[in-house]
Amino acid sequence: MSWLEKLVPSNNIIKRRKAEIPDGVWMQCPNCTKTLYKAFVEQNLYVCPECIYHMRMPARERLASFLDQGELMEMGGDIQPRDIVGFKDVKQYKERLKVAQKQTGEKDALAVLKGELYGLPIVTCAFEFSFMAGSMGSVVGARFVAAVETAIAEKCGLVCFSACGGARMQESLMSLLQMSKTSSALGRLSDLRLPYISVLTDQTFGGVSASLAMLGDVNIAEPRARIGFAGRRVIEQTVRQQLPDEFLCSSRLDGCH
Repeated sequence: MSWLEKLVPSNNIIKRRKAEIPDGVWMQCPNCTKTLYKAFVEQNLYVCPECIYHMRMPARERLASFLDQGELMEMGGDIQPRDIVGFKDVKQYKERLKVAQKQTGEKDALAVLKGELYGLPIVTCAFEFSFMAGSMGSVVGARFVAAVETAIAEKCGLVCFSACGGARMQESLMSLLQMSKTSSALGRLSDLRLPYISVLTDQTFGGVSASLAMLGDVNIAEPRARIGFAGRRVIEQTVRQQLPDEFLCSSRLDGCH
């Protein structure tokens, strides 16, 4: 019994229950660290209203906001990932796949949709960074090639939104082969003079940046997106120098060829 209950009868004490805020209502901007109402951020296409920072956007939400409302057809959705080499680090690769699939609702790290943009047919694809850092493995490569082949068959343009941490090491050589596989497919698209627009979002590194992300007829990047082959920390350890804050930032790539 508290000292207050000793002085005042317990039936006269008004007890207020602490308000409980459900999870997922608020989020923090990774750039300015301001606390934001998540529903408003989603409505604002994941752009922070305080600092205009472009946050990572789920792949299907990005494609839905980009394409016209109407019938959409998914490409390569039947292509499923497999543990080709029986890879294991601290966890089996097949277990990592199960966790990533449960967390994201995706089977792998690339979503491909065919739809319309301002009434014109178009094929679009977007990386889901939350799925094993958007890493490119055999399924990502196969789905991207399916996107290219669909664009060729429909004689329409292709737009890709990249967000990737690099090649998927759990698939060993098979992941590295996707660089040449996707580049070759884009070569066929270019030969037919069909447009390919590459949109680089935060972050785009490794095998994707060294292949399909940089091969667009037009390459566009979100503001402050980190783009490169190796990450900042790896480069600093190699050259033994501290790099400027905007190193690997999209603003530094303006005018590069």
